[in-house]
Amino acid sequence: MDMFVDAMGDKCPVPVVKAKQALATMDEGTLEILVDNETSVKNLTSFAKSQKCDVSSEQLAEEKYAVQIVKTAESVAALAAETATCSAGVGPCVVVVPSAVMGHGDAELGDVLIKGFIFALTQQDSLPDTILFYNGGVKLTCEGSPVLEDLEKLAAAGVEIFSCGTCLKHYGIEDKLAIGEVTNMYVIVEKQLKAGVIVRA
Repeated sequence: MDMFVDAMGDKCPVPVVKAKQALATMDEGTLEILVDNETSVKNLTSFAKSQKCDVSSEQLAEEKYAVQIVKTAESVAALAAETATCSAGVGPCVVVVPSAVMGHGDAELGDVLIKGFIFALTQQDSLPDTILFYNGGVKLTCEGSPVLEDLEKLAAAGVEIFSCGTCLKHYGIEDKLAIGEVTNMYVIVEKQLKAGVIVRA
């Protein structure tokens, strides 16, 4: 069964999310995704390779590209074998978010990136066990946060969400917490020490 996805105009990571969702509904076949930039082509190519699928792409016009991802029984088996190997013996996955923006440099870009990061977390096959927010990151768990809806989805799926109490107090927003629980530095350290994987936003 072949499928087609139009991701023209979609920002990262939406084209990859759409491709992942479509690929999950296919047993075998070719998935074609239309995108409008080379970065999306590269992201989709990397995604396809991570899924053990063959992938090719072509430029159809200015700012219009087609990416073809081929899913086969062999690619499904290869991915299953790799997943089983990688997951063996791995402890809890903990995500740490120390800022309301992602990365250093342009704050406006950092705001866009952190929204994309939290959204991308909701789209993973394996969700993190815990997300720790501290310093400016606690602003993301409070009223008015642009990522509250995604955090609510994660919490509903069983992900622990903790915000540093000292940090909430420092910013004067301890009464604005809208998702998760207040925690302390002992727990923040303990969660990381016991983690099998730590992901830093």
